[in-house]
Amino acid sequence: MSAPTITQPPPAVDKTEPAPRRPRKPRNPSARQMTWNAWLFLLVPVALFVIFMALPIVMALVISFTDYAIVGDFEWLGLENYFQIAVDPFFWIALRNTAYYTILYVPAGLIVALATALLLNRRYRAVRLFRTFFYIPVVASTVATATIWFWMLNPQSGLLNVVLGWFGINGPAWLYESQWAMIAIVMMSVWAGFGANMIIFLGGLQGVPNDLYEAARLDGANAWQQFRYVTLPSLTRTTFLVSTLLIIGAFQVFDQAYVLTKGGPGNSTVTMVYYIYNKGFGALEMGYASALSFVLFLIILVFSLLNAKLTNRKGA
Repeated sequence: MSAPTITQPPPAVDKTEPAPRRPRKPRNPSARQMTWNAWLFLLVPVALFVIFMALPIVMALVISFTDYAIVGDFEWLGLENYFQIAVDPFFWIALRNTAYYTILYVPAGLIVALATALLLNRRYRAVRLFRTFFYIPVVASTVATATIWFWMLNPQSGLLNVVLGWFGINGPAWLYESQWAMIAIVMMSVWAGFGANMIIFLGGLQGVPNDLYEAARLDGANAWQQFRYVTLPSLTRTTFLVSTLLIIGAFQVFDQAYVLTKGGPGNSTVTMVYYIYNKGFGALEMGYASALSFVLFLIILVFSLLNAKLTNRKGA
């Protein structure tokens, strides 16, 4: 009798499924790669800045030490151009006219822009339409604006003198009298540019918390006191921005004087930029014109710093 065969049981099958693989997290770019990406994005604007801003400034600085006149050779003069500016009578006339324009233009531009912003800081549908109307002169060309004002300032049939005649006032010959020509240019400049500053002031006004006005009204403050003690202190930085832009624009005024008066009558509207233009492109004295440009830059820088110091002191 044969021995019974022993059969081995089948191996146990592991029915447990393997754990699902976790999806791989995307690799974060390294700091070095992010830096390179940032430089690639900045490459175009930096190249444009170097080509069209930095390089011309350096070239103009070098030319200011020469007698470069576009045609012919040039000679290195050192600081002679800058010494000549100090004794140039037309430079002082242009600087005086520009300072006079700035004294008139900056306060008028601030007051008109802020007053208009206060009037239009309302939640009415019609306000948006008026904001658009007031901003249109900003985008209009200087030639078109000057044409309108040349007609308005006509001494015989101009709209401004006609309106003055209704009140028995004999209007002056605005663009033909030395004491009135610069005032006429200031009026045109304020009208043409207050729309942009109005938008800036509107942004500042809408950033003032209503809680401050409510607290002031609870304390018994009237409208003037709210404006003086709440609105003005809250607009310190906005006022600094607008006044700085106005100062820079005032010292760089050129289009208005060139189109309306050509610097006359009697050099009463010759501004710094107008004088630089005449020296550079009229007399072809590029070296001297470049020196004048850097002197103007220093003047603007000094007045901008003074404005910043005064504004910070008032806001403190």
